[in-house]
Amino acid sequence: MLQVKAIPIFDDNYCWLLSDKKTKTVIVVDPGEATPVLSVLSQQQHTLSAIFITHRHRDHVAGIGALLEYFNVPVYGPKQEDITGVNHKVKEQDEITITGFPHKFKVFDVPGHTRGHVAYYTENSLFCGDTLFSGGCGRLSESTPAQMLTSIKKLIRLPADTNMYCAHEYTADNLIFAATVESENVEIQKRIKTVARLRAAQLPTLPSTLQVELETNPFVRCHTPIVKAAAERYANRVLKTEVAVFSVIRHWKDVF
Repeated sequence: MLQVKAIPIFDDNYCWLLSDKKTKTVIVVDPGEATPVLSVLSQQQHTLSAIFITHRHRDHVAGIGALLEYFNVPVYGPKQEDITGVNHKVKEQDEITITGFPHKFKVFDVPGHTRGHVAYYTENSLFCGDTLFSGGCGRLSESTPAQMLTSIKKLIRLPADTNMYCAHEYTADNLIFAATVESENVEIQKRIKTVARLRAAQLPTLPSTLQVELETNPFVRCHTPIVKAAAERYANRVLKTEVAVFSVIRHWKDVF
């Protein structure tokens, strides 16, 4: 059975520790910092088996070198990005099998936040870095709105009950924006209350599910009349395509 543990790092990042209850095989996703990962591994008496990287930004990769000093393990990362320590470059349609880990991982190319960003999917669990956030999406650092929207659409075609593990605790802020875009969306209002209770208890708001995102995330809902109308009011012009709506919503969030 796949077990996933959030390891908080920096101000609002998570790296994810994946383990199998039976084999105790462990994978870490996006270790931007090594010390917290080493501490959890020591506490649980686990040995690291692999590292997965979604993209090249420092808050996702800075811990690779220190972890490799302790564990001689494969490091998987996007083929389109040059990341020190990555020794297995992956791309769309690749499947990853880790010795002792009973779950295969599918790789998706999801450019948008960076040009080579990838995501990993297994057993109804999606590790998507900074592409799709809980209630939001990543900033367009190196790609176009069309590329990011295509990447998001690719991810939300996965089963609706997929657990979505992104890399930042942005949910509360994202939902404030979502409620501004869709002020009458009851599901957003319910989710804001749930998230407030979790954060008050110092608990992660993740994972989300793709079904929840379909109901509450404006970047997933750019095809809906209500989000389109909100984007047109903000832009003060008619928006003829879903990409145009997405582009306006992303700019709106950037300056929100």
